[in-house]
Amino acid sequence: VAVQDNQHVKAGEVLFEIDSERFHHALSEAKATLEAKKAVLTMRTHQASRRALAGDEVVSRESTEDAAYEAAIARADVEEAHARVESARLDLERSFVRAPAEGWVSNLLLRKGDYVKAGENRLSLINSGTFWVYGYFEEHKLAKIGVGDEAVMNPLGTNVFLRGHVESIARGITDRDNATGERLLANVNPTFTWVRLAQRIPVRIKIDHVPEGFTLAAGMTCSVRINPDQGAR
Repeated sequence: VAVQDNQHVKAGEVLFEIDSERFHHALSEAKATLEAKKAVLTMRTHQASRRALAGDEVVSRESTEDAAYEAAIARADVEEAHARVESARLDLERSFVRAPAEGWVSNLLLRKGDYVKAGENRLSLINSGTFWVYGYFEEHKLAKIGVGDEAVMNPLGTNVFLRGHVESIARGITDRDNATGERLLANVNPTFTWVRLAQRIPVRIKIDHVPEGFTLAAGMTCSVRINPDQGAR
């Protein structure tokens, strides 16, 4: 394991290494198979050439065609062996798990010698270039909000103000009164609340500027103000 929890890493930096011994063996085996296939191809090619030059008086046409066919099969075997070598080399390269982007390692649950199944999550990587804010605005306020509008965000319990702009507005949320029953029929609740509260629609806001020295963390809470008359609309 090459990193620690909450460590900052750059794109391409090694996070941890999978035991690569069996990958080395697989690559060596694939290379040996390739060399053997190349030797067979050389032999089959020479045989086909000799029979083609000998003429029909020395060897039959069927024998000549068979030799050419066997040479073609040997050539295909070499190409397949090449592919297996590249696959084994790729597996070996991927035994070094690297950071796909610059960011911070989070929730690292990995120690040297641990056994991990395929698809099992042992760490998270928070991309430092993809922070955004979701503002949940009441539906009757959406008419005044548009893509490109300026947004000002105040993280909870701070005097810091982040600046950004509206990047997109969600086009749907779950209808809790329209559940689906077992037979794909509408499961309508017989009781209905007469006092209806305004639904809240997610508005995604891109952060354009973060004051120097302020630490952003995924999952933080903030207050959001949209300035409809200021922005790129």
